[in-house]
Amino acid sequence: MTTSDTAVHTQPFQAEVSELLHLMVHSVYSETDIFLRELISNASDACDKLRYEAIASPDLLGEGDALRIRIIPNKSAGTLTIADNGIGMERQELIDHLGTIARSGTKAFVSKLKEAKDGLGLIGQFGVGFYSAFMVAEKIDVVSRRAGESDVWTWTSSGGSGFEIARASDEDAARVTRGTEIVLHLKDDAKKYLETYEIERIVGAYSDNILFPIELVPGEGEPRQINSASALWQRLKSELTADDYKKAYQQIASAFDDPAMTLHYRAEGRYSYAVLLFAPSTKPFDLFEPNRKGRVKLYVRRVFITDDADLLPGYLRFIRGVVDSEDLPLNISREMLQNNPQLAQIRKAVATRVVSELESLAEKDAENFAKIWDAFGAVLKEGIYEDFERREKLLALSRFTTTSGEKRSLKQVIADFKPNQTEIYYLVGDSIERLKSNPRLEAATARGIEVMLLSDPVDAFWTSMPSEFDGKPLKSLSQGDLNLDLIPRLDDKDEAKKDEPEADEAATIAVIKAALGERVSDVKASTRLTSSASCLVADSQGPSRELERILSQQNRGMKTKPILEINLRHPLVSAITKAQAGSRDVDDLSLLLLEQAQILDGELPEDPAAFAARLNRLVLQGLG
Repeated sequence: MTTSDTAVHTQPFQAEVSELLHLMVHSVYSETDIFLRELISNASDACDKLRYEAIASPDLLGEGDALRIRIIPNKSAGTLTIADNGIGMERQELIDHLGTIARSGTKAFVSKLKEAKDGLGLIGQFGVGFYSAFMVAEKIDVVSRRAGESDVWTWTSSGGSGFEIARASDEDAARVTRGTEIVLHLKDDAKKYLETYEIERIVGAYSDNILFPIELVPGEGEPRQINSASALWQRLKSELTADDYKKAYQQIASAFDDPAMTLHYRAEGRYSYAVLLFAPSTKPFDLFEPNRKGRVKLYVRRVFITDDADLLPGYLRFIRGVVDSEDLPLNISREMLQNNPQLAQIRKAVATRVVSELESLAEKDAENFAKIWDAFGAVLKEGIYEDFERREKLLALSRFTTTSGEKRSLKQVIADFKPNQTEIYYLVGDSIERLKSNPRLEAATARGIEVMLLSDPVDAFWTSMPSEFDGKPLKSLSQGDLNLDLIPRLDDKDEAKKDEPEADEAATIAVIKAALGERVSDVKASTRLTSSASCLVADSQGPSRELERILSQQNRGMKTKPILEINLRHPLVSAITKAQAGSRDVDDLSLLLLEQAQILDGELPEDPAAFAARLNRLVLQGLG
């Protein structure tokens, strides 16, 4: 044992923790009850971890020492103690867990905390619940002994720039035989949390379904259990109310919103397991983390195993809840989790049931389904790209902004097909507003054809695969050839434009090709344009321009040259035909066709300075 182990050691907080504590101490939150829920949740996790480790090492549990959580108010000392006899922490674990936040979302959390008018719920979502105690405590003492260890350590902080850690006193060591004791020295305005009725109210609201007994130890009298401590998912649906489910969701998911969907059932047969799952109504902060990790907890016969079992596919990672198996071995390892055929069957069955439940919700409760789609639609669409087996179902669930309205289903789009229309048309871009003004829409708009406007990054991926819905192919307006001649136009004036003189196709294309050289792969007469001069499209065999743009931002894939489509009836195109071949005007006008098409796509011209000089030259020439 080194001197540094035995002496009082002072250490600064990680920078993000210091900033977080500053926000906590200065009352960002209007609701402070959250601190008790978070500390109880941490205590429950510690008991879960010990129960799991005890599967391999039963001696860690000892004899007759049932896992529990105790809340001890002391009015005379002004302290509130939350104690558990779970796994406990060693010295380094105290430093790591209470002095740093080893999460990629820390900076995002601090940023959101500064922006929030009322940060209720953010703490639970971001997993930094311990620090919420500084909202009500001017000082916190933590005494902890790890299961199976003889050393006991004390961590102390007043929420300033750092903390102290030292070996526990003989009195503390005798009291904490295993687990962790957190002593909050309450601020004067937080003394209400010493009242037993306040403690019982908070536990009843947020922690009733914690699986371990929560005992209240009053100043006088015996400890008494104040929560039900039952696995709600094992109970019959007929025994439960909507409020029971709401409380269970908020406790399991560390959330404060209401669930938009609840799925509770028991599977019997070859494999037996209970399922309690929820779809949140608001978006969690980590929804788009690169690892796309799920948050469904795996239990085996009421013993918590892991929340990292990937019980649902990545596109359902927003679902929260519990799957409790009766058949899996308690000592199942991480490697076994990945390769276990029984768990694979459970994954498949649960995913199918979740998608079916979403279908039912979309049909019977459009309001709650709309909440799910608004928050998680971009995630669900990942399944169209990844899950071939359920692609048709996910397409049916999807809701789109179209030229006709918002939250339109493909079934509605097909119902409004125009005469002779056989394909579902879409356009992919980076914003709805830019898509609405995209020149590629012109031919479809002239015929009253409804077009899906897709602006989520995932849209560029799932549309890259050949897709159809209800036997109708999905067709991009920005890729490959387009022929809408069989669909009648809405306006006779548009029809009359067919009689307007066109520039000579072969001669004009040849001149523009010569002027643009290697900047484009081809120049074609457009069937998409009615009023704009030009647009850029991709070849039917390659990636779309939007997918190329996304991949190039990630330094993936090679950029191909686009096809320039021109409107032969546009005066700018006609002017190219009339200009003298090889003249500067031909080059300027041809480049202007390309560059204005790039700008309409949200891109910069290849040489902005040359573009500005060219545009000035043409404007002055017109004025002169």
